[in-house]
Amino acid sequence: MKGQVITKVIGPERFETALRRFDEENAKDPNMEKCSDVDHPRELLYAQRLTEWVTRLSPRASEALRLAARCQHICRWMIPRSSHEMTRSGYLRWRNDLKQFHAEKSGEILREAGYPEDVIREVQSLNLKKTFPKDPEARVLEDALCLVFLQYQFAELLDRTDEAKMIGILQKTWKKMTPEAQAHALRLPFSSKEKALVDRALG
Repeated sequence: MKGQVITKVIGPERFETALRRFDEENAKDPNMEKCSDVDHPRELLYAQRLTEWVTRLSPRASEALRLAARCQHICRWMIPRSSHEMTRSGYLRWRNDLKQFHAEKSGEILREAGYPEDVIREVQSLNLKKTFPKDPEARVLEDALCLVFLQYQFAELLDRTDEAKMIGILQKTWKKMTPEAQAHALRLPFSSKEKALVDRALG
């Protein structure tokens, strides 16, 4: 409750400054992704898409949630998968190191923008999923993450992943989503191949 009160009294200048700084950092991503025939830095595009889904799912989302959406994968390319062993344990260490890196990086930027530690901890808690699934805002963020995956990353992953494994990924994703997010997912413009796999996963 205390954190919610703090986020309400923060001026818009800090919020806009933090968003601008998050975007500036993500714009440095050397990996490009095409959108509407234009190349964009991948993590910048990801952050914008995640923000869009969060605000769509929760138009009255708190400031902390909107900040968390914009910095969820900040500078992700700086710790590539190849930096850890290509094993299951290496993958888990990579994921954990990424989470800590994102939290530290976002914390630095939020402090520069003038945010108090209470809000910074709230944002980092959302990014680290510490309160998922009990916290409603943590659920909104997770729903948004799943919807970004299904809308923008599913097709690419399907092209290089065994179908049986892909069905398992879809089933795990589906279980994390609320009924509202699942309804949104079913309305996404999947290709016939993607739709057939989703139907198999849910069937």
